[in-house]
Amino acid sequence: MARAPLATLMTCAVLGIALALPGGLYLLLDNVNRGTDQWDTGGRISVFLHNSESDAEAAALAERLSTWKEIARVSVITRAEALAEYRRMSGFAEVLDAFEDSNPLPAVLTVEPTSAVQDPTTMETLTVKISDLPQVDFARFDLQWLKRLEAIVEIVRRGVYLLAALLALGVLLIVGNTIRLGIENRREEIEIASLFGATNAFIRRPFLYGGLLYGLFGSAIAWCILAVGFALLKPAVGRLTFLYDSSFELVGLEGSGILALAAAGAGLGLLGAWAALGRHLRSTAPD
Repeated sequence: MARAPLATLMTCAVLGIALALPGGLYLLLDNVNRGTDQWDTGGRISVFLHNSESDAEAAALAERLSTWKEIARVSVITRAEALAEYRRMSGFAEVLDAFEDSNPLPAVLTVEPTSAVQDPTTMETLTVKISDLPQVDFARFDLQWLKRLEAIVEIVRRGVYLLAALLALGVLLIVGNTIRLGIENRREEIEIASLFGATNAFIRRPFLYGGLLYGLFGSAIAWCILAVGFALLKPAVGRLTFLYDSSFELVGLEGSGILALAAAGAGLGLLGAWAALGRHLRSTAPD
């Protein structure tokens, strides 16, 4: 490998790209999961009261709802708080100034159901039950979009697993072909070593080391690709999360992920070398 650095680097680069593609997609999925974990995954019902309902009446209704067995907690967003939040986040502060002292927004209750009431059907039933209260203008259960997102992420995750399996097979073939060429180049050495009593394990060992090193060097190149790629993505993701007033940060490969990448590369390299050795060593055995 040291005598042919360019060929070694090219082989390791191909292995690194093959390992980086599924690794990068898996990291992106992991970041998406971390981002959605910061959202309301537990399912909440937003209850909008009539404009005629005061903050005191909203607090009384919240206390009444909290006694229901299906509800774990109820929080109140007063009309003033709703107006301040809308003014801060909507960008229509000048429009709201036209209302002068009047507040067009109603009080809102945020209802968090118990853990036993989390499936969409039960949540819809509870939403309808709350909507029938005379103080309520309408209630909204908005978890369905998140369920759709999770389904899409699951489809993408399975696609990543399939891609990883195909690229792992590609790594095996690349390492196997490289080791096969090494065996062919050293056919005479292998035959002479066999004549002098070298065992198969003795002949096989340096080729296994070579497959292991190819896998490790490929993993190192894959880590470099992922590190550079995520470093380039971080500023853009940071600007996007700032616009959404979020604290989410893109996390690259670190800790156990680096060890897993190294183990995957080394394992595939070793397995590819082992698969190539069996048949080709038999073909070089002396008569």
